Amino acid sequence: MILSKVRVENLTKVFGRRTQQALDLVKEGKSKQEILEETGATVGVHDVSFNVENGEVFVIMGLSGSGKSTLIRLINRLIEPTSGEVYIDDDDVSKMSKEDLREIRRTKMNMVFQNFGLFPQRTVLENTEYGLEIRGVGKDERQQKAEEALDNSGLLSVKDQYPNQLSGGMQQRVGLARALANDPEILLMDEAFSALDPLIRRDMQDDLMDLQERVQKTIIFITHDLDEALRIGDRIALMRDGKIMQIGTGEEILTNPANNFVREFTEDIDRSKVLTAENIMEPALITNVETDGPNVALQRMRKEEVSMLLAVDRKRHLKGSLTAEEALDARKNEKTLKDVLDKNVRKIQRDTLVTDIFDMIYNSPAPLAVVDEDDRVLGVVVRGSVIGAMTDKSTDTNENGEEQEETTEQEETTEDEGVNADA
Repeated sequence: MILSKVRVENLTKVFGRRTQQALDLVKEGKSKQEILEETGATVGVHDVSFNVENGEVFVIMGLSGSGKSTLIRLINRLIEPTSGEVYIDDDDVSKMSKEDLREIRRTKMNMVFQNFGLFPQRTVLENTEYGLEIRGVGKDERQQKAEEALDNSGLLSVKDQYPNQLSGGMQQRVGLARALANDPEILLMDEAFSALDPLIRRDMQDDLMDLQERVQKTIIFITHDLDEALRIGDRIALMRDGKIMQIGTGEEILTNPANNFVREFTEDIDRSKVLTAENIMEPALITNVETDGPNVALQRMRKEEVSMLLAVDRKRHLKGSLTAEEALDARKNEKTLKDVLDKNVRKIQRDTLVTDIFDMIYNSPAPLAVVDEDDRVLGVVVRGSVIGAMTDKSTDTNENGEEQEETTEQEETTEDEGVNADA
């Protein structure tokens, strides 16, 4: 049974002759520099294991010398591993013959490099056809596939130009189109955007995410830029000295760093651009307008000490909001909750970024409802949670040094307003 698209198990690479001595020193906790000084060997990657699922963008990141570029070259065996295994589907790449390895590089995975790697004497179309050409694909077929790849990348109009006529960003788009023309299942991207200017780099990140929505490739992306990793990665592996420090989503790494290195590495990141409504939402207090009457709604408000509930149907589909005043009106005038609820309640999706929520909730008198794709209520976001996420302070310390939870905006509003005592 295929467990994942790419599976790496205990992968290790030591450069130099005294391999075993270097590995023994790693086990003793020696640093990469200490091992180099003592043995002359360099530990590029040590005991790395991870899985990449089909269609996932898996980002490997770290500072210079962390081993990330060595790791990606071990996956397609541009560098031979010292030990460990790499599986593509269920095929062990680390044990393949040269002929089988060549075939899998041509058909299953392609690599996009930092320096574009375009042939200056070939046109954009001819560069894009190159991988198909060396596979022996006929001229008409390879031209058709190359043009489709260029069209997907928005480059068909420049197919007859040469690389030196294009900007750096457009040259990198050609490199990406060339990789996609072979229709590989896996794309390996080694710092593909790091040589570009910041604005062009951001455009390329947008292009990659748009392209991924259409083609759904499995992508292993190398970068030293945490902002880039957080922006494009489904999951991130953070490396240091050849080892993986933590693997997780951007939210997991920011909110639950595995160690001090990860914590320090991520401390300057603007969490409001990474955390979403799902990360900060609170349970929603609701009333079912199909079964509840005014007295039930008012009793729930009194018990929970709030002055407003979200109104839903039996399947938790959002129908609006209900205040204590509206419930009292319904009871006094013998109306149903459906007759008096406010249908203009503001709602957001679970993946809405905190930085986007702030402007919406700043002047909102009520919490925002968080709903799924079918408009079912998942929770609420209150102003206090948004401010807490943006300042990265979810707890305060009281005078005894004990942690004390913040009072949320919803609680503050409740204390000020309360529920009508006559309800």
